[in-house]
Amino acid sequence: MGSPNPIPLAGPEQRQEQPWTPALLAFPWHCYRACPAHCQLPTLGQRTNSYCLPESGIPLHTKHGGRQSVTFAHIRPRKTNHQDRARSGDDRLFEQEDVAVKRDPVVVLNAPVSGLQPLSWSQDHRLAVCTTGSVSLMELVCDVHSNKQDLTLHRTSIPVPTDASRLRVGPSEELVCAIKKFSTHPDPTVKQVFLADRVMNPSLDVQRGIKYVSWSPLGCDVSGRCLLACLTLDHRLTIHNSHKRLEWNMLIDLTKKYGERLKERGYAKKDNKPPEADLLDFEELQRRFRMQTPLRMEWSSVYTIKQVQSDNTCKDVEMVLLAVLMENGDLVLWKFLLPFEKGADVVFYDLVESDVTRPNDLAWWEYENADRRMSGLIVGSEVGPVKIMPVSLSGVKGYFTLRHPVILWKECDEIAVENIKCVPMVHPIHKSNCSLIVASRGCYIFWCLLMISPAGLNVHNSHVAGLHSLPVISLAVSQHGVAVYTVSIDGWIKKLTPTFTENSLIFKPEDMLRPEDLIDRRIHGIAVSCNGAYIAMVSTQGMVDSYHPINRTYQVHFLTLKSPETAAALLLKSPTQNLYRMADLLDLVRWQILKNKCIPASLQEELDQKIQEVDSPYLWRFKLFLVRILYQSLQPPPTYHRWKPSRGASKVFVQDGEDGEGEEAAPQEGEPGGVKQDKDNQEEQMAEVQAWINTVETHLMRENMKKVLGVVYLNTWIAQNTSIPTCGLVEYLAKDSNDRASEVLIGHIKKKMNKQTFSERCNLCQAVLPFSDHKQAICQNGHMWLRCVLSYQACQTLTFRRCLLLDTIARLPEPEDPEWIKKILQAPCTLCDSPMI
Repeated sequence: MGSPNPIPLAGPEQRQEQPWTPALLAFPWHCYRACPAHCQLPTLGQRTNSYCLPESGIPLHTKHGGRQSVTFAHIRPRKTNHQDRARSGDDRLFEQEDVAVKRDPVVVLNAPVSGLQPLSWSQDHRLAVCTTGSVSLMELVCDVHSNKQDLTLHRTSIPVPTDASRLRVGPSEELVCAIKKFSTHPDPTVKQVFLADRVMNPSLDVQRGIKYVSWSPLGCDVSGRCLLACLTLDHRLTIHNSHKRLEWNMLIDLTKKYGERLKERGYAKKDNKPPEADLLDFEELQRRFRMQTPLRMEWSSVYTIKQVQSDNTCKDVEMVLLAVLMENGDLVLWKFLLPFEKGADVVFYDLVESDVTRPNDLAWWEYENADRRMSGLIVGSEVGPVKIMPVSLSGVKGYFTLRHPVILWKECDEIAVENIKCVPMVHPIHKSNCSLIVASRGCYIFWCLLMISPAGLNVHNSHVAGLHSLPVISLAVSQHGVAVYTVSIDGWIKKLTPTFTENSLIFKPEDMLRPEDLIDRRIHGIAVSCNGAYIAMVSTQGMVDSYHPINRTYQVHFLTLKSPETAAALLLKSPTQNLYRMADLLDLVRWQILKNKCIPASLQEELDQKIQEVDSPYLWRFKLFLVRILYQSLQPPPTYHRWKPSRGASKVFVQDGEDGEGEEAAPQEGEPGGVKQDKDNQEEQMAEVQAWINTVETHLMRENMKKVLGVVYLNTWIAQNTSIPTCGLVEYLAKDSNDRASEVLIGHIKKKMNKQTFSERCNLCQAVLPFSDHKQAICQNGHMWLRCVLSYQACQTLTFRRCLLLDTIARLPEPEDPEWIKKILQAPCTLCDSPMI
């Protein structure tokens, strides 16, 4: 990837290359697709610019006007899936092609979509859709209590605020005078600019709707889920979190907070020099509005820093940064300490002046290789250039800062940069980490490959042409098995798969097959789920009989990107070892089991083999999930609706009821033998599966009990009464005499307990609560309490947390609980890895 030695960036002997513009890449690709597959592709299609930035300890900035190595690369012809699919040894067990299949239901939106990128999918499997009335949210839940084959989507929404939001730029009297002056200014160049600007001119109607949304990484709120940043069309930036289950709270208005900060500083720049002009100067009025008008915002990954406590001890604290791109090119960074609960905890972190003309889009660039970690902010312009701005992070271990901005594309060709995405990758040839940056520029896809070598920062950039004949409106990236999905105004969806070469990168284009009912619909945006299992697209009607429809309906469709067999293979070798994070892949496996009413034999054999080799709790939880879905698939369909009232008489005599029972018994006696035998076989099979479920659940619970007792042993010096029922756990584990690990642990615990017993008691009658079941506790007077799945204490309070899949409950931590107990209560569900809400 580039030269191992720094390439000289200037030299009089360098020959002049023909200036490159995207217009040179125009090519009649419809003619190419009609040609035979063996025809040679012309050498026009992809041009790669490669250069190396010398490194003196830390990568430096890019210099222009010097030597560039220019190569031409082919775009590989489109192949069918069965021609180019490469399978590893594990994948041979799952012989199935990845074909796009439409999943139900189709979600109808209550309002038209708004914003340039209306869809955004979070790491906790929630899809946000920007509309003119609200943020429509759909949470994908892998339901283990339902036998319906449709996607299970929990719908909520965050309404657009009804009150108008206006930016403050100075004293009200001075602003009124400025508005009056510029609305009747004699110079038409000043008057027309002011009257057409919706931000400055208060007489124009304020647009209502959502402009952009951005999800934080997983684990930022109290429940370990994602925060949501919303930007409205009237430039109000707010942060929201999900409260309880299906409720949303606004935590802080960052636009208002930043406006107050600017007011305190007298609307000065970063150098703190007070402005020389007042609001009656048109340029000063524009500057004050543009310095606080947000265009985009993006979250960084989670960083760990050292925080000094009141007793001078250091504590590891996690934080996340939110970068906000302003209209004047400024990058405002906000610091969120995790878990984020109160809006008052937001801290202004830094201000970076990018000096980008007409900024348009924003993305984080984060690079990690061994002990080196760097990050920056990728800023794209409506004019064309793309650059990376350095971000200084003090206190982050192993963090290096770029000394100067890195120019990724410098040509001002008036083609706007949109949909910037950055994907971390591993170079298969050089065996090193690298970053792939992709963005849409008109009809073309701009890509840039960044890799740090001993010589410096290697930058390779190019454009992919010939994909679309109309501008690209949306771009999505699947990070697991990296693939880039693009869609243009005409609705054609393309898939680009990158392939590494020694000195460049090649993209293989494919046409995504769309269902027939989506062919004539207009696509407004696409988004790919966290693990690349689904692609969501929002659409509306296209032309109907050569006319635009009077009333349009906006719908969200879901298509599969992976087959259930591929999803199962990825789940077996998942590096995260967490079912909740892989919920989109799990849903594909669930769908297959419900359709076929059986667990695939190859999957079951591979899972049992891995359990014998590794015996990890993750594999046991995966096995429990499969068996639960199998049990649901065997459930007979309901013959009646419980909510539906019966049409019979409301009053029935006893004698009539007895006669009715006799009449019903007669047909049962005359029931065919085959039907009765099938029914008995199904009930027997369901009983076997239920016993299988109980066995796996008991294994998971016993392993977690050992873990909890180990924590108790390490954090208690003498016999003390904690909220964890230690004696009950010991008695429960001692029932299995074949568990050698339990015997050893129980021996150590009993030594420390010194024959003391601390029994749980019922709050209603003070009777002893025996530990005979890990799910519930029942005293001798019949009072029943559910047990916490994390601490195994009987929850005798009115408030508690419940698993997202409604599997188990967990008690809330108390202020008097020690830190080690609070840490136990922060864990996810033992049975399904879902967060406790």
